Amino acid sequence: MGQQILQMERIDKRFTGVQALKQVDFDLEAGEIHALVGENGAGKSTLMKVLVGINSKDAGFIRYFDHFFNPRDPKHAMEMGIGIIHQELNMMDHLTVAQNIFIGREPTGPMGLFLDKREQNRRTAELFSRLKMNIDPTDLLSRLTVGKQQMVEIAKAVSHSLRILILDEPTAALTDTEIKELFTIMRDLASKGVGMIHISHRLDEIHRIADRVTVLRDGERVDTKKTSEVTKPDIINMMVGRVIYEQPKSKSNVAPDAPVVLKVNKLNAGKLVRDVSFELRKGEILGFAGLIGAGRTETARAIFGADEVQSGTIEIGGRRVSIRSPEDAVVRGLGYLSEDRKRYGLAVNLSVKDNLVMATYDSFARGLFIQANKVQKVSQEYIDKLNIKTPSLEQLLRNLSGGNQQKVVIAKWLICNCDILIFDEPTRGIDVGAKSEIYTLMNELVREGKSIIMISSELPEILRMSDRIVVMCEGRVTGELAIEKASQGAIMEYATMGHQEVLTGG
Repeated sequence: MGQQILQMERIDKRFTGVQALKQVDFDLEAGEIHALVGENGAGKSTLMKVLVGINSKDAGFIRYFDHFFNPRDPKHAMEMGIGIIHQELNMMDHLTVAQNIFIGREPTGPMGLFLDKREQNRRTAELFSRLKMNIDPTDLLSRLTVGKQQMVEIAKAVSHSLRILILDEPTAALTDTEIKELFTIMRDLASKGVGMIHISHRLDEIHRIADRVTVLRDGERVDTKKTSEVTKPDIINMMVGRVIYEQPKSKSNVAPDAPVVLKVNKLNAGKLVRDVSFELRKGEILGFAGLIGAGRTETARAIFGADEVQSGTIEIGGRRVSIRSPEDAVVRGLGYLSEDRKRYGLAVNLSVKDNLVMATYDSFARGLFIQANKVQKVSQEYIDKLNIKTPSLEQLLRNLSGGNQQKVVIAKWLICNCDILIFDEPTRGIDVGAKSEIYTLMNELVREGKSIIMISSELPEILRMSDRIVVMCEGRVTGELAIEKASQGAIMEYATMGHQEVLTGG
């Protein structure tokens, strides 16, 4: 590291009713990986949007290579060598890898009349070779994993003579192998002098990849530290202004004679749900653990009627039921919070109010008309109950932080009066403070008599929240653990059993 290539000083940004950034300072050196962390709504993404011209600043200045810089839009920023990879990739699935990289600046043949596909593919292959990426330029983007798609987006940015690369939650949807590949590419870019800003909620990653870390809280910079000089608890304390403990649960809160509210027996669906059987009790949080591809999400989707069940039975409250669609599931008191909340759980371009009541709109109808006052009252009631931070009911959902969006999904199913809730990766992509609020809410729900199935890839989360743990591997239940006997080692033993004999650990 050495030359300072970016200085942002005293940056202010206000939206209607919200001071998003207050006198924020941030700097970046050539070849540095600088982590930017903070709770959802702390101002991280807003600061980066100011840097690439998506948002205009209200005050302060940006100095880029010792020159004052005021980006007009992301295209201008990219032309100047500043690129951003958003958490939700902005690419075209139906085009090839090479077409995605050179879209809008395709190489042409003589006289510039025709696209030169061969040259486009050659340049892409050369770029991948330089970045040590093993990707075929002629593959359709839709055929690639999320991790490979992200690498294509990085290659596209690098092809613009990049000097600064911003990565917003780049590892949120990646496997461990893909994360290692990404970090290798990031270190290689850093060795070539590219400065990187790494936004992440995964604090364990910060020490693996970042040289320095800047913490934002409520739109203000708290501090900037070398990662070698700060611990994870230090960072959390700076982020939230309070200590958050993540101790594992030592004892189940469920009575041994609590009634069974959901019984699944020898369920089969697709390739990843094979003879799955388990029971869920009233007031219980039943954790589902396993590695990527274990079949946990597929099991949840089959129970909820989102995927076709080939065989097996489902009982709710002791009665066998047929669930052929999500509508059937909702009628029977089931709610499903998908791991991809923006694709399956939310309509981000609608208001908070519309999202809250979208699953129960018919219940607010009187004849041909919707009872607007009743919608308003119920929506406000759940905003207050779940402490959803929003300026108004009419605020577009996309303007809320990830944690508050997740609360809106939960509220939607509570308004449906669902007694059984399936939470699939409930805290993915949200910060430690918002996680703690979601945990508190889940515990309140089971105390009220709701029952929760919680699917999570984070073992500390599974151990902290579950009363009992079901472990899956390759589509099968390979183990079940009482929380008193559970540990990360025991879970991983079951999660890697493959086709061995199914065991029960408690």
